[in-house]
Amino acid sequence: MKEALDVRPARSRPGVPGWKAWAAVAVGGLIGTELRFGAGLLFPESAGEVPWTTLAINVAGSFVLATLTTIWIARPRTAFWLRAGIGPGVLGSFTTFSALVLAIDQEIHAGLHAIWLTYLGLSLVLGLGAAAAGWKTGKAIADLRGGAQ
Repeated sequence: MKEALDVRPARSRPGVPGWKAWAAVAVGGLIGTELRFGAGLLFPESAGEVPWTTLAINVAGSFVLATLTTIWIARPRTAFWLRAGIGPGVLGSFTTFSALVLAIDQEIHAGLHAIWLTYLGLSLVLGLGAAAAGWKTGKAIADLRGGAQ
């Protein structure tokens, strides 16, 4: 019974994110989702075509995430909650693997094999290329700012 009445604040456990990180991911997720929704409204996709908007969103997100991750590795002083809010939060909800899979599934079921193969190939090549370019960009930015600290 004594444990039930214990009102001491809970201690954080190593490896478990605190409330700031959870809140940042939630707020970042809302922002990323709205940005993605807005992009879909501005650049609607048509059935039977390569989903260019989703492709552009995922490629751009790969570039930005790789750039930021490289900078954060070189300069680890950036607060964890901020990295969590921007990385998994904003970019995780802005770019979604599920959108890629859904589009491919729909194209397969519609018999649009040339389109889904093109889309999958472009997603892989451009996504990896964007990540590599983001890594180089992040490294250049970190080097300009004095490298690792």
